[in-house]
Amino acid sequence: MALGGAALVALLGVNVAAFAGRMDSPWLLAGALGADVLLIGLCVLVAAREVVLAQQRSHSSEAQLASIVDSAMDAIITVDSGQNIVLFNRAAEQLFGMSREQALGAALDRFIPQRFRAAHRSHIERFGQTGVTTRRMGDVTTLWALRPGSQEEFPIEASISQAAEGGKRYYTVILRDITLRKRAEDALIRQQAELRELSARVLEAREEEKTRIARELHDELGQLLTALKMDLAWLRERLPNNELLVKASEMGEMLDKTVSSTRRISADLRPLMLDDLGLADAASWLVDDFARRSGIGCEIKMTGEERFAEIGGKLATAVYRALQESLTNIARHSGAKHAWVALGVADGALHFEVEDDGRGIAAEDLGKTRSLGLKGMRERIAHFGGEIDIARAPRGGTRLRLQVPL
Repeated sequence: MALGGAALVALLGVNVAAFAGRMDSPWLLAGALGADVLLIGLCVLVAAREVVLAQQRSHSSEAQLASIVDSAMDAIITVDSGQNIVLFNRAAEQLFGMSREQALGAALDRFIPQRFRAAHRSHIERFGQTGVTTRRMGDVTTLWALRPGSQEEFPIEASISQAAEGGKRYYTVILRDITLRKRAEDALIRQQAELRELSARVLEAREEEKTRIARELHDELGQLLTALKMDLAWLRERLPNNELLVKASEMGEMLDKTVSSTRRISADLRPLMLDDLGLADAASWLVDDFARRSGIGCEIKMTGEERFAEIGGKLATAVYRALQESLTNIARHSGAKHAWVALGVADGALHFEVEDDGRGIAAEDLGKTRSLGLKGMRERIAHFGGEIDIARAPRGGTRLRLQVPL
């Protein structure tokens, strides 16, 4: 057991008192003096031995720590308050292509691209003033490092910590090269952009084909059916009142249904009023037609109509299709009795909301792989930089919110 200075002083004090009490006997005095000297020597030896053992344990701990730091897979760099390197592990040597001997004592700036050096120093100084012991670096932006030999820049992710020792402050950064991950992320972003662009082109081609078919139905087939209806009416006027006239009347009724079906199919494919009159009139007609067909009470409210002229072409088609898909889903799945539509322009964006009082959409239905209608709606709106949010409505049904910048 090691004895500190206070313990030694106390022990010496006890033996001096004993020595003073034996002054009446020279032999006892000599014996006591010899025992005290021996005890003091033993205490000194024990204390020295404990000091040596403590130093050995300290050296052993430092060696273990150095071994752990050197075996780390990530680069570890420690700098002092002047941002000069005082620790540079083996992974850092491999990452930056520089030996430890070359790095120690050098400024950290040599591993940072020139355009980031001033900002980096100020960031470190501010971090030192916060008192926070550790945090991630570059949570929002990508960090970049520099290999001094080749002047090659590469992306990294890093965390920083700070500690004080002997009145000095040290900063330790643990970092790793994320070049491969960054390439994969960039490639994924490019592929997603390409797929989104391809999806937009497919939807545009689909709309163009729908428009062509709708116009052919309306113009060609509609005209032919109208001519046929006129001819049948002429024939009915000249037939005698017998079963031929009855049959002609039945044919006329069937022809009327065919004309109505042709108009309905044409409007579903592409309402011509969307191109001729604009989004506001097309949306009003769609809501009225939905209420008439489904028996669900539906109201539409519009605001900022004076700016609806800015919404045309592909964007108007995308919003119209989103409204059409929303109303179709309400009719098919909601069991609602009422629905509400709000459409308006404010703050440089188009705002669109559809709500019903039905059973509401389940969370698992939003992620179904076969929910092509919702996926198509999202893709259409995302192509224009817009967002769609689908959630439970205050009335208990489903509420769809859409916002697209103009």
